Amino acid sequence: MDIVTDTSVLLAVVLNEPERQRIIGKTKGAQLFGPAVIPWEVGNAFTAMLKRKRMELAEAKAAYDAFEKIPLRYVHVDIGRALEIAKKVDCYAYDAYFLQCAMDIGAPVMSLDRAFVVQAQDLGLGVLEV
Repeated sequence: MDIVTDTSVLLAVVLNEPERQRIIGKTKGAQLFGPAVIPWEVGNAFTAMLKRKRMELAEAKAAYDAFEKIPLRYVHVDIGRALEIAKKVDCYAYDAYFLQCAMDIGAPVMSLDRAFVVQAQDLGLGVLEV
């Protein structure tokens, strides 16, 4: 099974959030996909945690190393199409990249972001509940 996973899911796994085991169980044996911006989004999330003093630099580096071990296949997205999707469902470009990815490969999305899930459903995309 192919699954488009957003950054919230990946962060929950590498940061040992309560949803971690459910996510691992639902993705076992699946091929995970996402837009090529994911590493930058993950890095941005860690810098936000550093700024808020929620983690130390060594923890952020270790978490990023753990992220890099997750087998993800990155998909190129068309910015023009992503802008159209963003306008249609009233979202930011970064969310539209994930939505476009799911549309292009015909896979359901997995996210901890309720607004994103609603946007995916509005587009007729499948959603895997966490």
